[in-house]
Amino acid sequence: MIPKRGEVWWADLGIAAKVRPVVVVSVAYSEGDYALISVVPHTTSPRGAKFEVDLTIPQLKHGAFNLQGVLSVPPRVFERRVAMLTDAQLARLEDGIKAWFGV
Repeated sequence: MIPKRGEVWWADLGIAAKVRPVVVVSVAYSEGDYALISVVPHTTSPRGAKFEVDLTIPQLKHGAFNLQGVLSVPPRVFERRVAMLTDAQLARLEDGIKAWFGV
């Protein structure tokens, strides 16, 4: 199963030797594209930074999605689907990403 935009997954990012929640922010790749999926990681230690988006996901501990940590990973790192963002939650994340990238 290939993760889809707006889905929250547990993924092994190889950071600090732990699996963490991420939200998929990229669109599906095609056959001629690199097999990479862009994600925003979730942190349970938010700093109150302007590029953190606090979204309530019942299956996750309180925290925030760190937009400055956006990265692209191969499909093999995804372990388990956790949730699907609502349209309103995805819009908040998109607004934050636009601000972070200045678009």
